[in-house]
Amino acid sequence: MAKINIQFKAIMMLFFSIIGLTIILGVIVYISINNYMYDDFFNTLKIRANTVAKISIDAAHQDSAFVSGYNAIHKEVAEKLKNENDYVFQASEPVVAQQKKLADSVAVPLNFFTTLYKTGDAEYTHGKILYKGVLYRYRGSTYYVIASAENYFENKLIKYLQRTLLVSIAIATLIALIASVYVSKNIFKPINRITNRVKQISSENLHLRLDEEKYNNELNKLIATFNDMLNRIETSFETQNNFISNASHELRTPLTGIIGTADVCLSKIRSTEEYIETLSIILDEAGKLDRKTKALLSLAQTGFDGKVQKFEKLRIDQLLWDCIATIEKLDQQNKVYFDTSLLPENSKKLRVVGNEQLLHLAFTNIISNGCKYSDNQMVHVSIGSSNEKVFIIIRDTGIGIPNDELKYIYDPFFRASNTKNYEGYGIGLPLTRNIIRMHSGKITVRAMENKGTTVQIDLPIANDN
Repeated sequence: MAKINIQFKAIMMLFFSIIGLTIILGVIVYISINNYMYDDFFNTLKIRANTVAKISIDAAHQDSAFVSGYNAIHKEVAEKLKNENDYVFQASEPVVAQQKKLADSVAVPLNFFTTLYKTGDAEYTHGKILYKGVLYRYRGSTYYVIASAENYFENKLIKYLQRTLLVSIAIATLIALIASVYVSKNIFKPINRITNRVKQISSENLHLRLDEEKYNNELNKLIATFNDMLNRIETSFETQNNFISNASHELRTPLTGIIGTADVCLSKIRSTEEYIETLSIILDEAGKLDRKTKALLSLAQTGFDGKVQKFEKLRIDQLLWDCIATIEKLDQQNKVYFDTSLLPENSKKLRVVGNEQLLHLAFTNIISNGCKYSDNQMVHVSIGSSNEKVFIIIRDTGIGIPNDELKYIYDPFFRASNTKNYEGYGIGLPLTRNIIRMHSGKITVRAMENKGTTVQIDLPIANDN
């Protein structure tokens, strides 16, 4: 019901908008034409007044042929005006007294003559009659020349404009109805189809996608954005399912070993040596289970948005020194060379906002992997910065990663096919990537099989604020 009300309101809004716009345009046109009509008629009266002045004043001092010509012009012009009256008065002293008498005789207000005397031009409208006055000077004398006539164009024009406006409203109503039907069919119906399709999509059928609409680029952009979001959600669900499946397998293996060993040991009375051997196996499997559980917890914790983590400003070069010291303490055979030749002169370019423990874990993971998979050959760590970010490059000359397996390196528990002789759980890189993402950074891995691996980590520089 709410959806129907929204559609109805939208259609009615469009309907009345078209009609309202038509009425507004009609009123504007009417006012414009009406003003133009009055201005044009006053110009006609002005021409008439000048013609009357020529005939009544100038021609009176000319010969009879000249007067006859002017009279012919007067007759031709007079025929074009309805209820025409012409007045010619010679101005005399006192001016004000004369103007009062003239105003009464012509039936116009006094200010008409006052304005005419001051400006040389005056206009007045009384009902349908329009008055136009001009001040005419001839041979040192001043004359008031007034032409008046009925504005018969007004009646015809108003009726014509009224008919035109009514027809325009009728046409606008028809257009509004057609536009409303078009909007309903071409906008709301596709939206309804999209809404119904979205309602069908759930966690059980994330493979469903919205179909594109013909001839509607705006909706297609929305559909493409929604489909992209579904792709990300489906990928996330698949990753989660794979993670749960792999985690279950990884945890079940040591548990199975512990339970099986204990069952065999308890099946009959054993010697002390056999009990010791059994407990050693159980302890070893329990240790594996403990390490895998801790790794899984670390990976799960870095899946949050980081708001509960404590972030502060820290220097990456100092953090890397701590990581290298930790790795060398864990195994004295680890060899790490820290290249500081690219360190910026401004130490502020080495400061980032982050969680020291998480970043320490991320860098330690990458550097220790370099040591492990290069059989303790030298691992090179470099650091540099630009105006926006600090970058860390960790390079080894170890076994590398097969090219066709690079796309899987961030999948939890994935281990490259050439790592069977090395201990590991396939959680280090996914864990590191999660940590770097929490810090708005970027991690890039480039590798060639048997030629080594290069990992670059970019982190945004901390603001001075």
